[in-house]
Amino acid sequence: MEKFTSLTGVAAPLKITNIDTDMIIPKQYLKTIKRTGLGSGLFAELRYKEDGSENPDFVLNKPAYRNAQVLVAEDNFGCGSSREHAPWALLDFGIRCVISTSFADIFYNNCFKNGILPIKVSPEDLAKLMDDAGRGANATLSIDLDRQEIRGPDGGTIGFDIDPFRKHCLLNGLDDIGLTMEKAGRIESFEAKTAAERGWL
Repeated sequence: MEKFTSLTGVAAPLKITNIDTDMIIPKQYLKTIKRTGLGSGLFAELRYKEDGSENPDFVLNKPAYRNAQVLVAEDNFGCGSSREHAPWALLDFGIRCVISTSFADIFYNNCFKNGILPIKVSPEDLAKLMDDAGRGANATLSIDLDRQEIRGPDGGTIGFDIDPFRKHCLLNGLDDIGLTMEKAGRIESFEAKTAAERGWL
């Protein structure tokens, strides 16, 4: 998993409450178990019209936000069914950080396991960040995970809380497999001991 230490990028304002996982990545894109290639389906029902052409009114289709790396979203982001394809699609599009007042638990946990930083902020701070994100080409936010700070385009900072273990995993690029491999020496030692003591296994 790619490490997340700091990020400076365009933030897109997504002024929709209760964005569920089917809205993030519609069910027709769930036929694959690959983590790549899903970016084209991200928010497909909002990004595209029925004829397949782009919806010019959707924020990620606007020139200033086509390469957004941060989403500033309304309450209860990632609700609905539990599908890991949702963070896969965000990551494949280029989104590394989602900021909201609240997240659905399963989506929130899946973000950390895939190298995306979900940040919870107060409604007051979200309003400030939504205003920052509304500046088009000037909508740049800087995220410092080690300091747990978000810096806006005018230099103001907002702090955020994060579980220390999850912070450690993101800073070091450790998903579940990575965490297991950190114990490779102990695992090999156990297997060697077991093979010597129980040769019939």
